[in-house]
Amino acid sequence: MVRIGIVTVSDRAHAGIYKDLGGPAIKDVLQEILTVPWTASMQLVPDEQQVIAQTLCRLADQEACALIVTTGGTGPALRDVTPEATVAACTKLLPGFGEMMRSVSLQQVPTAILSRQTAGIRGSSLIVNLPGKPAAIRDCLLAVFPAIPYCIDLIGGPRLETDPAIVKTFRPKAS
Repeated sequence: MVRIGIVTVSDRAHAGIYKDLGGPAIKDVLQEILTVPWTASMQLVPDEQQVIAQTLCRLADQEACALIVTTGGTGPALRDVTPEATVAACTKLLPGFGEMMRSVSLQQVPTAILSRQTAGIRGSSLIVNLPGKPAAIRDCLLAVFPAIPYCIDLIGGPRLETDPAIVKTFRPKAS
């Protein structure tokens, strides 16, 4: 069974001021995309860089999540520190993920240039930062997911398969 970490970064949702919509939105999109058995490790953390980084490391190192997807904390506000926490947790960065997500988001809103999503690798885990809005989560996840299964193959993770009617996974012919 493939393990996937889903991390919502939000002071207010963590404090119970409002309901977490981002984490469930990610889970819904993944249920639509993936055709392999998988289980989610849902996490809700405050906008604290050290807490976020520790959560990402635990999901990668102890829970062996092949994919860890975050939502929230990627903007320019003072408390938005998810990209910094991701960089601290990763051994390699994959800036193309952020570039693709910003490109897709710019087709919807001009403020997408303020987004700082990134992605990286820790061991055999791929960590991807998504925006906080559920509609943007779906658009961004669908935009980058064609490359995610092959990336996980390359870092020694489990083979992910997708519903080709929703996302066509790209793998070179020799894979």
